Amino acid sequence: MSTLHQRIAALSADRLTGMRRGIEKEGLRVLPTGQLALTPHPVALGSALTHTSITTDYSESQLELITGAHRTVQQCLDELTELHQFTHRVLSQQQPGGELMWASSMPCQLPPDETIPLGRYGGSNAGRAKSVYRMGLGHRYGRRMQTISGIHYNWSLPGVGSDEYFALIRNFRRNAFVLLFLFGASPALCPCFVQGRQHSLQPLESAGGGAARALYLPHATSLRMGRLGYQSDAQASLRVSYNGLQGYADSLHEALTKPYPAYEAIGLRSLGGDYNQLGTSLLQIENEFYGTIRPKRTVHSGERPLHALRERGVEYVEVRLMDLDPFVPVGITAQTMRLLDVFLLHCLLTDSPPDTPEEIAVLKNNQQLTAERGREPGLTLSRNGAQVPLVEWGDQVLAECEPIAQALDAAHGGGDYAQALAAARATLASPEATPSAHVLSELVQQHESDFTAFALDHSRTSRDVLLAQPWTEAQQQRYLALAEQSLADQRAIEAADNLSFEDWRERFMAVEQLG
Repeated sequence: MSTLHQRIAALSADRLTGMRRGIEKEGLRVLPTGQLALTPHPVALGSALTHTSITTDYSESQLELITGAHRTVQQCLDELTELHQFTHRVLSQQQPGGELMWASSMPCQLPPDETIPLGRYGGSNAGRAKSVYRMGLGHRYGRRMQTISGIHYNWSLPGVGSDEYFALIRNFRRNAFVLLFLFGASPALCPCFVQGRQHSLQPLESAGGGAARALYLPHATSLRMGRLGYQSDAQASLRVSYNGLQGYADSLHEALTKPYPAYEAIGLRSLGGDYNQLGTSLLQIENEFYGTIRPKRTVHSGERPLHALRERGVEYVEVRLMDLDPFVPVGITAQTMRLLDVFLLHCLLTDSPPDTPEEIAVLKNNQQLTAERGREPGLTLSRNGAQVPLVEWGDQVLAECEPIAQALDAAHGGGDYAQALAAARATLASPEATPSAHVLSELVQQHESDFTAFALDHSRTSRDVLLAQPWTEAQQQRYLALAEQSLADQRAIEAADNLSFEDWRERFMAVEQLG
């Protein structure tokens, strides 16, 4: 019996059914015209500072819906669906015509960069810091980049320690191209997103001709995860090691404390005294570090994430490369979630040699190739110094997942995991069946190559499907009560402040807070 089979056999059914997953799903609020909604975060949704399930991400116009950690895929999906149902009910009451949640990862029609509204979180020091952090992101990377949306998949398994989670992370980074190929759904975007920027995108031709209403790359899977997406030239200088908690923490510690000349030039405050950013180091705070997957630990009130990791170790991993699926009302299917469970368990159970700076550079190139050319026939990626066809390598990974899917099905009862894996292998063999291919096909055939028309159509369809599903008065009252409680919690935080913002900021940013 192989080592992988032995490791699978050693997992009890209790551990497998104890697996937990949760979702954080971002989405822009847009007008019926497809333009970004510039209205404040709706009060009826509660406080973006204190609501545990409904908040905002970068922009005041960018919703983030957060589920708890669930023992089954269906429970997680049910909560995500409820959050969408309530949110759509509130958005439908916004201003004449209501508002929509944008169905695509790549943004809608955006106003000039400086008028994209930053998230606002009230007058407390903690709330003000969140807005200043976002101001810093805008100065460093531009506001348009921050309006890209995605799904984060938070995953854990009982009995797994920090070293094992870092081994999982190393393997995930090696094999992440499989997920980009299978689930990337952003091969095209609105021309407004790259206005004034250098790019290699092509106009998606329409039968009617005229100005391009969508830009794309013919074989792209996820422009969101390519050079035009969540990328940072400054962060490219970071040499983050995933070989263990101490090396990872030390890498982040330096990035959080060492001044960075380009950001020192921006300055902490403007001549008028307004804050430009929280600090002048390479990273203002831990969340600024971009990556396809991150080790995480639940933080105590006021605690820095790096301190929590150092003190109590890794609790779960956060998968960050999933695009919104525009063909699905809540952006992700149960089948996709099950494939993620199988994939992450494979990353955990297979041998995971230490990474090197050379391998990390190769993996970054593999990611960009897959994001921008993943469906290109015969595309090869680099593995151990050799060029390997993407499809061949991907199928090797998925073939190794079969006994894992069988073990999960045995633990849960049924055949859902095996079906999810079979569907993934079929998609890998048929690039035209991928979400990215479907997006381009529908853009051309049904929407005259108009990105806004395509995404608006799916945004409306998602709203209508969710509003048509059963919704009880008890559900409505529960979510209204959560919203009201969050507003009361925000008022309490504001009333309890007893420091100036600068004193609070200095204390929060102090090196000692990092552990």
